[in-house]
Amino acid sequence: MQTLANWNGGGPGPWILFFPLIWAAVVIGVVTVLRRTAWRGRGAPWRAVSDPRPTGDSPLAVLGRRFASGEIDEDEYWRRLSVLDEQFGRVGKGGGPA
Repeated sequence: MQTLANWNGGGPGPWILFFPLIWAAVVIGVVTVLRRTAWRGRGAPWRAVSDPRPTGDSPLAVLGRRFASGEIDEDEYWRRLSVLDEQFGRVGKGGGPA
């Protein structure tokens, strides 16, 4: 019986089994290179371009972090959020600051 990975005869030999592994390594390498270079800095390609969530040291971000860490309770959070809304406006309410 002649098999595809024939050790003795005129078949391609056991090396034929390594070709799928080589292609998988190439695909994984390309994806890794793209993730580390081309997609860095602008996030993943499936994310929205304008993220309405507060980032960095904006007052809303600081307030959200303090609430999430338990430094302030819910009543304090909503009270301070209403003050920040009056001063800075909300990002999601029709654009930038008022």
